[in-house]
Amino acid sequence: MHRIPDKILIATTNQGKVQEIRNLVKGLPALFLSLSEVPGIPEVVEDGATFEENALKKARMMAYSTGIVTLADDSGLCVDALDGRPGVHSARYAGDNASDEEKYLRVLDEMEGVPDSERSARFVCALALVASDGEEKLFRGACEGRITREPRGSSGFGYDPIFYFEEAGCTFAEMDRESKNRVSHRGRALRQFAEYLRRIAQ
Repeated sequence: MHRIPDKILIATTNQGKVQEIRNLVKGLPALFLSLSEVPGIPEVVEDGATFEENALKKARMMAYSTGIVTLADDSGLCVDALDGRPGVHSARYAGDNASDEEKYLRVLDEMEGVPDSERSARFVCALALVASDGEEKLFRGACEGRITREPRGSSGFGYDPIFYFEEAGCTFAEMDRESKNRVSHRGRALRQFAEYLRRIAQ
């Protein structure tokens, strides 16, 4: 892209995510919209083999159907002792309607008996920026950690209570949102996106 788009559709209805992005790109002349502000968005089945494939699929479908440059993400937890699971299936790892607790308890159950030295894991986020003319850009963020033996903390969501982040000395669920966003996989990918927009603006 040679200039910043007038509008960018963020493939989420979560206003917290939209505000997070707006805060990162303060001062840049782009209007960021959420899915709730654009009617008639098609349902996207996330059946890709990688986070990048899923993010690109969502962004392409929405950019082509709306004509608006679209930013979409896919993210999840990859556990080495589980051969990378839950990975792209993180959101549905314990079934379609499973709670966050059911999902992380399944991981803990599968990790029972795995020694501390082999409990390494990482959160991964892929961001795809797609224009309706077919131009595409990918950003990737990752955060290394390890899986605890029991859930700790009440903040965050998803697998945060079992993801221990060494640098902070606690799980993601024991960190406040601002601190977590500074180091998280998603925060890292979003900062790459924001830096990309700033380079275009210059």
